[in-house]
Amino acid sequence: MTNEENSLFSNSAGEIRDILGISTEPIAVYLLGPSDDFQPFASYRPLHGARYCQALMLARHGESVTLNGDGLACPAAAAAFGFRPLPEKLAGGEGLIGFGITREAIVGRTMFENMPHLDANSVSRLALCPLAVAPRLPDVVVVEGLPEQLMWLVLADLNRAGGERRRAHTAVLQATCVDATVVPHLERRLNFSLGCYGCRDATDIEPSETVVGFPGEALTDLVEWLRYLSEKAIPRSRAKNVNHQFFGKESKHV
Repeated sequence: MTNEENSLFSNSAGEIRDILGISTEPIAVYLLGPSDDFQPFASYRPLHGARYCQALMLARHGESVTLNGDGLACPAAAAAFGFRPLPEKLAGGEGLIGFGITREAIVGRTMFENMPHLDANSVSRLALCPLAVAPRLPDVVVVEGLPEQLMWLVLADLNRAGGERRRAHTAVLQATCVDATVVPHLERRLNFSLGCYGCRDATDIEPSETVVGFPGEALTDLVEWLRYLSEKAIPRSRAKNVNHQFFGKESKHV
């Protein structure tokens, strides 16, 4: 990696943190195929018996880690990344009844039938690290934070898209693996989610937090638009002057 690239990722991560006000790291995600060069990630800690959302959690807090199909504990995420097929009970929908997510197998079956996923064996390993220390342009960048903070990232993306309304793609299941990683990678667009049963059970994501993912090639444009929004829109909105004026008027009538 060149010094210029190193500076780009470090500066971009810093600007995302500072402008949005998030307290943890934006995450660089690499979907490594069988023929991809693994050398840049050789020093990363291999995880075993971990979920993808937990790998994101570790990277969010500063670690650099890898996961392969054998080390990935979540069967739904393993299917989403093309490591192995869904277990029969999950694919049939009965498994979600056991979790209390739905009471009809057909609902669970439909959720998984419509699950965006990578082709089988197209990815052999996942590598995750803080964006600030990314060795090259990530395939996907994932950001976790408060809805108000991530809202500005979605607005930056709307500006990048020339004003076209943004859309969310979710089943309130697999928020980090599918919604924030697979969908942005396959559809080459930002996607946002309210989180899901799994990541809220398995990680330290707060009830007040959620997640956004976008393809790595959008990084420079999104940071540029965040800079623009930080000049006026973000500080003015956060100042809540209109709200203060409203209650000031109300107090005069009390």
